[in-house]
Amino acid sequence: MVPIVVWAIASGRMQLAFLLFLAAAVSDGVDGFLAKRFGMKTELGAYLDPLADKILIVSIYVTLGVTQVIPLWIVILVVSRDFMIVGAIILSWLVDMPVAIKPHLISKLNTAAQIVFACLVLASRGYQISAEPVLTLVMVLVAVLTSLSVVLYLAQWVRHINSAEAGS
Repeated sequence: MVPIVVWAIASGRMQLAFLLFLAAAVSDGVDGFLAKRFGMKTELGAYLDPLADKILIVSIYVTLGVTQVIPLWIVILVVSRDFMIVGAIILSWLVDMPVAIKPHLISKLNTAAQIVFACLVLASRGYQISAEPVLTLVMVLVAVLTSLSVVLYLAQWVRHINSAEAGS
């Protein structure tokens, strides 16, 4: 649904963007619940699910930023965090010290806050609802959780690299 949601935002069809984004978020949650509940988790799914989440969130934030619906600083913060995590994982592989990144509670809360913020923005624009000061509050929450998540992942990565070097 990512290309259709991006198209809907870029063409000003915020109601459609909201409904599709909401459907994607709900289906992702249901998929995760069912996989856990019925023991249907797979290694491929463990890689694809967070990747799909990040593609959706980054695409929507970038589109909302480019269309000047949300401030660019929040887009830069959210996208930079994801690039930093991916970059750290790739660097770890390149130096032959692969790292398994496990999401922290803060990271899960961050993703939830990012989704809620995008939903609020799309709904408020799509249905012409004044959502201030809630939008600002949730955006600040996203910024705080994103920043904390960066610090936690970076600390985890540095510990891993230092312990791998010490064991060499």
